[in-house]
Amino acid sequence: MLAWQGTGFSLGALVDGWHGIADFLDSALPPDLSVLGDSLQETVVTLYIGLLGTTFSIPFAFVLAIFGSRATTRNPVPYQICRSVLSFLRSVPDVVFALVFVTAVGLGPFAGVLALVFHNTGVMGKLWAEAMEEIDPGPREALRVAGARPIQIAVNAVLPEVMPQLVGLFLYRFDNNVRSSLMLGLVGAGGVGFLINQSIKLFRFDQMVTHILVVLVVIVAVD
Repeated sequence: MLAWQGTGFSLGALVDGWHGIADFLDSALPPDLSVLGDSLQETVVTLYIGLLGTTFSIPFAFVLAIFGSRATTRNPVPYQICRSVLSFLRSVPDVVFALVFVTAVGLGPFAGVLALVFHNTGVMGKLWAEAMEEIDPGPREALRVAGARPIQIAVNAVLPEVMPQLVGLFLYRFDNNVRSSLMLGLVGAGGVGFLINQSIKLFRFDQMVTHILVVLVVIVAVD
């Protein structure tokens, strides 16, 4: 009830707003296919932003995951430091990072790539660290008793067992980042999101629908 009141949730307001919905659909349909070429080109850029943002975050996320997992790090100092870094990077939305980098490097997809690298490092590093902690502790404990060093334990006991999960989480984050890169375009970080933002500002909702349909096809293909 508190959430209902706090958000102003009202089914009556939704019903009363059907005129606005009808006006929107009337101006949005049919889609304007004259912008299809530009939409396809910028959608490919959006896909590239998601791909580079995910790929370039791998080494940073991997190092932070290794030192931020109790399965591979017993020293509490590097563990807490890496966990704090992961928490910070994860807590700052990618859109905020995009605004910062748009200010630093200017409008365009490069700012979007940088934003995803920073945010995805935090998210993927945490997921990888937790995946490492969930594996069977038997092999790594056997190596530890035998006198193996932490790096030897990580390479010979932890990574071989957890690698399928790490790859699966990478693909999951890539799917998320392709969709996130669409939102980054709304703040000037390039891609088809930038075209959608322009269409909204110009009240060309028929062009906006064309861009969204192209994005929908790309997302289904990525899935």
